[in-house]
Amino acid sequence: MKITAEPRSDQWNADDFLGGPRTFTIAGAKDGTAEQKYDIALEGEDRAWRPPLGMLRVLMEAWGDESNVWVGRRVTLYRDPTIRFGSDVLGGIRISHLSHIPKPMNFKVSTSRGKRATYTVQPLPDAPAQQQAEPWRAQWQAITNALTAAGYDGDSKQLLATAGQVIGAEWAHPNKISAEDAQKILAAVREDNHQEPNE
Repeated sequence: MKITAEPRSDQWNADDFLGGPRTFTIAGAKDGTAEQKYDIALEGEDRAWRPPLGMLRVLMEAWGDESNVWVGRRVTLYRDPTIRFGSDVLGGIRISHLSHIPKPMNFKVSTSRGKRATYTVQPLPDAPAQQQAEPWRAQWQAITNALTAAGYDGDSKQLLATAGQVIGAEWAHPNKISAEDAQKILAAVREDNHQEPNE
């Protein structure tokens, strides 16, 4: 048997979202593996999304706990490079937008052992074309979530300025941030957030 180090091909992994957020339609849910409680089937996709407990709680609070109600609803997923697995920062998949919620919803999620932060999920427009026309919104939400979790405060304009300071750039509007710059911001915030203080 040949041994490989490739990620599991039967599920969505964080690195699948290096190119940016993606929006999917839920096709169903079933009992999952020992690692994750449920497998979420996505329309038109062969691989399952296996949300960790924190994201599963987000879905349950937003949509209820009957999986048949979730079918046909849409979710935007993105890679958050700040997610920890034990002592390692490996990145993971998080939700930025959900359909069928009337306004932004705030949740408390674990960021590290013993620490929780406010996590915001935005409403996903009913028309898929609108979301596709404005992909920057999910990217900007990922950045603001990371900045907020790292302790940065302020309104959208202030957070935009902070994001620019993080990598030495400046933009007139969040939709001007490239996917490459967004990844640089998220990586820099992750490093700053998890840097150990000097003894």
